[in-house]
Amino acid sequence: MNRPELASGLPADPVFAEAWQAEAFAMTLALHERGVFTWPEWAAALSARLKSPGAAARGEDYYQYSLAALEDLVTAKTLGSRSELDELANAWRRAAHATPHGKPIRLEHDPLYRGHPEP
Repeated sequence: MNRPELASGLPADPVFAEAWQAEAFAMTLALHERGVFTWPEWAAALSARLKSPGAAARGEDYYQYSLAALEDLVTAKTLGSRSELDELANAWRRAAHATPHGKPIRLEHDPLYRGHPEP
């Protein structure tokens, strides 16, 4: 291997470049563990996205396509509609913009969000 490894054999470099990438993967694992979709279904959805026109050959956009594949499965399994996912993504963007620096981003910070309050 070219990367340094910890004593455990795991890579010392972070696997995810940004927190949202880890969170998206964690959601994927959680939905899989709950039986929402099988791993072959996930692999097929991700593969279809990665083979789509415009996908970067070197994988720079892997996590964007991974998130899109998760959204595809969520809509295919009727857990949410595309418009609901879009509304939620927009609410998070507005909440992030409205959140004071250094504070946790919460949907309640979005004055337009009409979803269920967070616990």
